Amino acid sequence: MESRELADRITEIIVDRQGEDIVILDLTEVTTFTDYFVICTAGSSRQLDALQSAIREGVKKSEEQLVALNVEGDPDSGWILVDYNSVIVHLFSEDKREYYRLEELWKNARTIAHIQ
Repeated sequence: MESRELADRITEIIVDRQGEDIVILDLTEVTTFTDYFVICTAGSSRQLDALQSAIREGVKKSEEQLVALNVEGDPDSGWILVDYNSVIVHLFSEDKREYYRLEELWKNARTIAHIQ
């Protein structure tokens, strides 16, 4: 699965699970450590946990059976990072997303999609 296809598949899973304010950033021209960020907001710690579980299960069930290289954070921290190497997923609570402002930090990246 190509990086963009993976980012799109993850975004579909987030939409299905009612994630909010979803953004895909194309980092290919900005950095070498990954191709895309998928960023979204969850309304509760329970939803954060449900989103990361759904993403990990959904991607693992794909034809390529991809497994996350690393998962950091937990629902109570307000930020969960799921690393697929070429795509890094950032799942935030509202307050953590506002605090870290990744879109602002990576403002040189091209926004591929923004689903509110």
